[in-house]
Amino acid sequence: MKKYSLVFLFLVGMIALFSACNDDETPTPPIVSIESLSGVFSMPHGDSIILKANVESTLETALRWTVNGNEVSTDSIYTFNMNDLGNYEVKLTAINTDGETSATEPVEVYGKYKYGTFVLNGGRLRGEINGTLTFINPQGVITDSVYFKENGEVLGVTAQDLYIRNNKLYIVSKNGGKEGKEGDFLVIANAETLKKERGYHKELGDKFNKASHIVAIGDNDIYIRDNNGISHFAPSTDVVTFIKGSKGAKETAMTVADGKVFAAQSNNILVLEAGKDTVSKVIPISGNISGVIPSYDGNVWVSCGAKGEEPAKIIKLNAKDYTMEENRIEDQTLSTILNGGQAAAPFITAKGDTLYSGNLAGKVYRHIFSQKKTDYMGDIKESVEDVMTLYNTVAVHPITGELYANTIKDYGRVPENKICIFNCNDNKLTLRTTYNGYTINPSGIYFTYNFK
Repeated sequence: MKKYSLVFLFLVGMIALFSACNDDETPTPPIVSIESLSGVFSMPHGDSIILKANVESTLETALRWTVNGNEVSTDSIYTFNMNDLGNYEVKLTAINTDGETSATEPVEVYGKYKYGTFVLNGGRLRGEINGTLTFINPQGVITDSVYFKENGEVLGVTAQDLYIRNNKLYIVSKNGGKEGKEGDFLVIANAETLKKERGYHKELGDKFNKASHIVAIGDNDIYIRDNNGISHFAPSTDVVTFIKGSKGAKETAMTVADGKVFAAQSNNILVLEAGKDTVSKVIPISGNISGVIPSYDGNVWVSCGAKGEEPAKIIKLNAKDYTMEENRIEDQTLSTILNGGQAAAPFITAKGDTLYSGNLAGKVYRHIFSQKKTDYMGDIKESVEDVMTLYNTVAVHPITGELYANTIKDYGRVPENKICIFNCNDNKLTLRTTYNGYTINPSGIYFTYNFK
């Protein structure tokens, strides 16, 4: 650091010496900006960003780089590399005899799991194969068993659901935390690094009957659905409180909107609020609910199959006043898909007001809500080999619009089991890539961009 300061002072002194005769001219302080040679000012931990000083000056100019006020370089090129996660202010100051000018850029250093796609593998109860977590980064690089690699611990058997809130990642395992078994019932980890913050074993697992889904409103307001209904869990006290009125909550994903939990129960949507041990609102739905997911504008999408004379439909539910806008689904095959099935994942997935749905046989449909338009996109089995079934349902990437699907040939972990990614251009599915041999009974596909 002292070397940088001495060099900087020497350059400033030389500039002043050789330019003293120009006092009567119009001052021309330098014009300066910071360029990232990679085009970005954020990076995962462990990477670096090369920053370049762009300077316009007719006079000899000295440079000074600082990070959060600390001088780091006097060169025209500076390689930014920090060990700690967080936000940094990079400042470049250019000085000539006519003055000085500065430019600043914020730089984010984030954990390598902050942006990307998780695939949660349930494992297998038969044979006691523990769950695993697979990660695909934005560049398409896939890494297996990332939770184990970061912690040296396995997930519970039958890992069922994953949720991210306030930079915390939650994973619940239906058969985790059993006496004498490896793997926690509930894991709370840092969402960017996957470093375990806390795990709950038998002491919590024994209070639930085959837990299947989890959401969080805040750090101390976690909601877990099991075969009894929905319970609130407060990590600060380790107290579990059953939510009265939630008995019979369906084995499908819950969601959070407007600071409240929305869950399916038979032909109702249940609304749960922090600080209340009773369901706050019961919203009747005329149909068989098969999916409850967040919408792009802070509301809730609901899919339901036909019931009696009521056709299948997709509903947009206002999260504040509970009013509903619904589109009836006339296509018979899509109507059948929206009746739901064995999958515990929701039977709809959305990017904007475009929703997708797929059945276990591999047929995929698209519904554009604003246009009330339904399109058949294609059959996954026609472009992917060795498919016994589509395991759970499809998921659309909220940024790229690509469609992800888990296909399996066997319920064990075999090379023919695939994570498939499809383009949805030209109103049809086009296979872009597959990742083979990474899944065993995959519970779901989770895009980090969908969480807050």
